[in-house]
Amino acid sequence: MRNPYLPYPVRIDDITVETEDKNLKTFKFVFLDPADEQKFAYKAGQFAELSVTGQGEIPIGIASSPTEKGFVMFTVNKVGRVSSFLHAMKPGDIMGLRGPMGNWYPWEKMQGKNVVIIGGGFAFTTLRSSIVYMLQPENRKNFGEIHVIYGARSPGMLLYREELAAWEQRDDIHMHITVDATSDPNWKYNVGFVPAIAEKKAPPAGSDTYAIICGPPIMIKFTQPVLDKLGYAHDKIIMSLENRMKCGIGMCGRCNIGKEFVCKDGPVFTLEQLNKTPREY
Repeated sequence: MRNPYLPYPVRIDDITVETEDKNLKTFKFVFLDPADEQKFAYKAGQFAELSVTGQGEIPIGIASSPTEKGFVMFTVNKVGRVSSFLHAMKPGDIMGLRGPMGNWYPWEKMQGKNVVIIGGGFAFTTLRSSIVYMLQPENRKNFGEIHVIYGARSPGMLLYREELAAWEQRDDIHMHITVDATSDPNWKYNVGFVPAIAEKKAPPAGSDTYAIICGPPIMIKFTQPVLDKLGYAHDKIIMSLENRMKCGIGMCGRCNIGKEFVCKDGPVFTLEQLNKTPREY
């Protein structure tokens, strides 16, 4: 049995600066041993620990899709010691990757259903993974309508802008992009906070519709009543949480919400499950 604390060695293959403040970068990693890529079998919605020798490790949602082969991708916000060191690294540098960890979005339950994705800020990473997964030609037929509501503070803070534009051109996905505010006269999308846009753009719920939400706590807080108003059942509202995760395997106790450990029992929970826990998320 593999030591769960032992990371796979990976090489930085490419780095993309995502936002105008340069605090969000997407790192594409390749495994030094191709066999490790097969062992690192993940599903959209999971996370992993990025390990930098001598600095520590950080839990980050996996931004690539399992359908994308030959690499694994993470978008990292520069906020602390490890992420700052990682932002200073270059293509070709070697580091570690531990995982995959946690559970994932309930893809089998969502087959044949409509899916509404609601995301805000840099929490769009696992949602990017999910969109790429669902749009993969062999998978697209397994889902009904796909709506994506995604917002950031300003146009320059949106992630994956080229992909957003490409998705908008497709006829098998409905994109609803928004920003909190902008002075750009050429901005052609929505202006407003994500919950307000969700109330206008999200389709009313039925027994055939799931909603996936990932974003800052304040966005989640104000999106919940919108989905209630639209008639979404709480067992069909899927949330991805980050709550002080550290070890990633439920041993350190840093991420518990009541008796649930976000890193092991989550990070994906239904609202029905979270209604039974303390409101700590």
